[in-house]
Amino acid sequence: MQNTRKRPNAKRPSTRRTGGAVHAIEHRQSFITELELARLGDGQVAYIKAMTSAEARRMFPSIKGLPRGIDLYALHAADGTPIALTDSRQAAVGHAMDGELEIASVH
Repeated sequence: MQNTRKRPNAKRPSTRRTGGAVHAIEHRQSFITELELARLGDGQVAYIKAMTSAEARRMFPSIKGLPRGIDLYALHAADGTPIALTDSRQAAVGHAMDGELEIASVH
């Protein structure tokens, strides 16, 4: 009898059947460096992040007088550098358009 106990941290390739044969598929996780992300779109790509005023105060500690309990939208360059902080998504999109930035969908 074979021992079929799984090792707790072992990574196993998944398998799929194709025409009766079983093929192993390797799962690789690739990472992009901050520098590679900054170069993405050659400075022409940005993303919009929704956040609460509490999150905005932590991210932008120099902002004074920010009301509590409101939703905000931050426009960031691809490398995460903040570009603008607004109270509407439309205003963040407008800032991106003014800067001729392509907005990337981030999930």
